[in-house]
Amino acid sequence: MMHQYYYTIMRLLGYWPEPQRHVGYELIQKYGMPDEYTTSALIWFHRGPWNNIMLFRESVAHDFPTPHKDFLEQTISYKIPIDLYDEIATFDGSVYPDRTKGEVSVKCHNEAMNILTLNLVHDIVTGKRTVREARAFYGKIANAYNKGDQSSAYTERLLFPKQTNTADADISIF
Repeated sequence: MMHQYYYTIMRLLGYWPEPQRHVGYELIQKYGMPDEYTTSALIWFHRGPWNNIMLFRESVAHDFPTPHKDFLEQTISYKIPIDLYDEIATFDGSVYPDRTKGEVSVKCHNEAMNILTLNLVHDIVTGKRTVREARAFYGKIANAYNKGDQSSAYTERLLFPKQTNTADADISIF
């Protein structure tokens, strides 16, 4: 049965655009076979630091810090204070806080850039960097990474402890 599942996923990826197909192969090598799949997405649950990983066939154009396509979404438990939502959106439009679930998702074209984004979100939340400083640092690290310098801890792993009890069910008004 697993043998057939593997070939189904590989055949499915064969019809996807090259960047998504390549990332799909990398994710399978790193995290194993996806837990769920459709013709348009592969989904992993609770792998590595991630609550979930979603690889989409379709991409979204994104010009920060340089033109590329977003198609890899990764989610962690993380509480972003409500008063910082605008700052986080100003930092990067591909960051998606979910207050109720207590999660934050990021979407880019590879895992290293998603890790970089989350580390900088944490820097903004903790006051280590302003939005402007975080955007400039992101550009510097992403540029070096794209040129083959993958030595920054900001792209290698999440540099803050895993958060728990991050959900916010809000307050009933009736």
